[in-house]
Amino acid sequence: MYKCIIVDDEPHAIEGLLKHIESMSELEVIATYTDPVKALIEISAGQHLDLVLLDVDMPGITGIELANEIRKKTDKLVFTTAHSKYAYEAFQIEANAFLLKPYSLTKFISTISKLFPKKNKAPGDTHDIDNFVLVKSKEENLKLIKVNIRDIIAVESKVNYIQIHVLNKSITTYMTLSEIAKILNEQNGFVQFQRSFIIAKEHIESISGNSVKMSNGVVITVGEYYRKSFNELIDAKLLKTRRKSS
Repeated sequence: MYKCIIVDDEPHAIEGLLKHIESMSELEVIATYTDPVKALIEISAGQHLDLVLLDVDMPGITGIELANEIRKKTDKLVFTTAHSKYAYEAFQIEANAFLLKPYSLTKFISTISKLFPKKNKAPGDTHDIDNFVLVKSKEENLKLIKVNIRDIIAVESKVNYIQIHVLNKSITTYMTLSEIAKILNEQNGFVQFQRSFIIAKEHIESISGNSVKMSNGVVITVGEYYRKSFNELIDAKLLKTRRKSS
């Protein structure tokens, strides 16, 4: 786990970052600050950090000034700001990345993943054979059911439970969507386009407007919060034809 601190004078910006970080199981937020002065005091006196996510335009002490003081206390420093004019100052401080608000979940994950790359599997690695989880089935008196990760089509939140949709059935278990997200986000191919669903890109059957139909017939409607990352997926995967010149 990589220890992370967020500094931003706008609470809603911190809330947005925390939602993004829920999608990355390798990050652990140990503190958030809306007061940059308090952040300076506690970061300077605290443990060494893996990552600081830092706003720039803040009262009292700017993010640039704060970064100058705490740069040696963190391995990675990422500015999150709505002002591109600070890019040069960020470069001088040797920031690792510069996220320009508003940025999508896809952009955030891509940026952080580049800073903390996962080790590639060696040729011949048989890790995929063990790529399964054991789930306590609510319908079968908490009997342990083996679920292959590659067979998961979608995971649906049911308040205190989740329903895991696999190829030929669904399994209900006592767990939250954010808890299983930490497992699925270590895999390649799972995305969240609605608060109540995590889906496997491999099992998307069709898309109509803002509706996504999965291979088992489950249909989800893309939430407004996830619309940008949804459109980015479509743009990346859409097969485009070339227009013939006249």
